[in-house]
Amino acid sequence: MTYTHKLWALLTFFIILSTALHAQEPATSLTPSPKASFPPDLWDTAHPLRETRAVWLTTIGGLDWPRTKATDTRSLELQKRELTQILDSYKKANINTVLLQTRVRASVIYPSAIEPWEQSLTGRAGKAPGYDPLAFCIEECHKRGMELHAWIVCIPIGTTQRQRSYGAASIIRKRKELVKTAKGGEMFMIPGKPETANYIASICKEIVENYDVDGISLDYIRYPEATYRFSDDNLYSKSSGMSKAEWRRDNITRIVKRVHDTVKPIKPWVKLSSSPIGKYDDTQRYSAGGWNCYSAVYQDPQQWLRENYQDMLFPMMYFTGDNFYPFLFDWKENSYGHPVVPGLGIYFLDPKEGRWTLNDVRAQMHTARNSGIGGIAFYRGEFLTGNYKGIYTTACDEFFPYPALTPRMTWTDNTQPPTVPANLKYTNGKLTWNASLPQKEAPVLAGEYILYNVYGSNTYPVDVTDPQNLLATNIRDTQYELKGRDTKVLHHAVTAIDRYGNESPAAQEAKPSVSLPRNINVPQLINRDKANEDEKGKKKRKKK
Repeated sequence: MTYTHKLWALLTFFIILSTALHAQEPATSLTPSPKASFPPDLWDTAHPLRETRAVWLTTIGGLDWPRTKATDTRSLELQKRELTQILDSYKKANINTVLLQTRVRASVIYPSAIEPWEQSLTGRAGKAPGYDPLAFCIEECHKRGMELHAWIVCIPIGTTQRQRSYGAASIIRKRKELVKTAKGGEMFMIPGKPETANYIASICKEIVENYDVDGISLDYIRYPEATYRFSDDNLYSKSSGMSKAEWRRDNITRIVKRVHDTVKPIKPWVKLSSSPIGKYDDTQRYSAGGWNCYSAVYQDPQQWLRENYQDMLFPMMYFTGDNFYPFLFDWKENSYGHPVVPGLGIYFLDPKEGRWTLNDVRAQMHTARNSGIGGIAFYRGEFLTGNYKGIYTTACDEFFPYPALTPRMTWTDNTQPPTVPANLKYTNGKLTWNASLPQKEAPVLAGEYILYNVYGSNTYPVDVTDPQNLLATNIRDTQYELKGRDTKVLHHAVTAIDRYGNESPAAQEAKPSVSLPRNINVPQLINRDKANEDEKGKKKRKKK
């Protein structure tokens, strides 16, 4: 353990101890709670300008969405409204990344030429819901300035019964050579077959070619846990020159690399990620307890970052105490310049799932943020927006009171920012500006458009390095109507940002010769004063 690691572990211990002495919370409250009172300086942390704030939005069984099945026009609209309400809640909490479960169990939530419709949309396997949920969610996320990453469940494909319900469209009918049944009737794709990598990459290609996704996130990109008694050892040969464990890790890495090699030539800005087991391996001083990426399920996500096969990770760190903090810093110390966004198991705030307290999660959030690891992700959506033990209130008020940009893709060859937006003007409650242009030698690809961020403050010029001045992100137009917090500042600035996160210098409004608050209607005040004077004149004449 490094000196930094020891220092953070000690600090975390004192945070948790002090909180136990100062803060009390109900153990089973599931209703929204008012903002709690915490020691004023204990939890102070700088709000970063850039960090990933992600939520897993689960579609299997409608766990997070959809709760309404789309069986007719009315229920279709209700299903869409459910989603927009969820996204509005995320927006209010300044979430900037939605991980939408898109491939579920060899079934998908968009019209695919490869796999059938997921049954959770309509209640019937293979039935179309009457609209394109993936396209709809992308559009609604982008309206709110959020990124949409398509979450792809790779290896498990559900039970034999589930797959049979898809009939001729099922993978067990179309590509039965790529799947195998394990204990309990659970079915899995076979990592040891090279065609499995091609198949999963073809799903990702179909999505990237047809949709404006911001990322592809691979889930369950690993061998099944030992309890399933799954094996593809019949495909292993000692002549490969690898041990059996090395061969299995190579099989998983082959899938990851094939997805990379397929997606990046099409849209190099699409962020490739995965959700590995929360512990990479035993650390020097702490055991992973037999449940880790490297030797238990044959993942090597550190290699994926080192080789730039992936842009970021969302490790599933659904643990507390010594099962969380040492492994958080292990990820940080082996991130190779990439964001690693720890997934926090906030479902354990539900007494039906576990006995976590709000302060367990707060300590993890503060430690993750202060480490600079890359952000925070919540598993899963329902437990965030349901405000279990006050987690949503805490996210809104304490951690994410301002928007944030996602991390820049500094490891790519595309690091030149766009040109500065020109001719920024304020007119009748609206900012307008001229479009920026890319500044790069490589050709501009389809979908490689420029977005805009709006900043504001009462100080001129607006400091765009101050996170508190960020008002709106990822605007897809050259105008922005001021509303809410935007109207309470005197000066505004706009930057251009590309799909890689490269941000231009700011365009500032022309400095006013006289500073007048914009929330005061000066002509109205003048007319009101004139009317008052006229009224006084009438009263004087009457007295005479």
